[in-house]
Amino acid sequence: MANLNTSQPAKQLLAGYCGIVFGGFGIHKFILGYTTEGFIMLVISVVGGSFSYGITLLIMQLIGLIEGMIYLNKTPEEFVDTYLVNKQNWF
Repeated sequence: MANLNTSQPAKQLLAGYCGIVFGGFGIHKFILGYTTEGFIMLVISVVGGSFSYGITLLIMQLIGLIEGMIYLNKTPEEFVDTYLVNKQNWF
């Protein structure tokens, strides 16, 4: 079990809400420190969206929405263990 800081529950809320609102751009991944995954989501959304009339942006937004809801439904201890200690990158 990981030790909780006061910033870790705030990071959970921020990542969850950003995943729901701005999930297509991978902002929630950058908040958690997953820069590679965030950059992948950003490139797929922007570059892929320009070539596919926004379809890939919608797909990335759906992924971000699902991840944001998963983040918010975990307890703070589960969130820290899963995403900050064990570094589970996707879902």
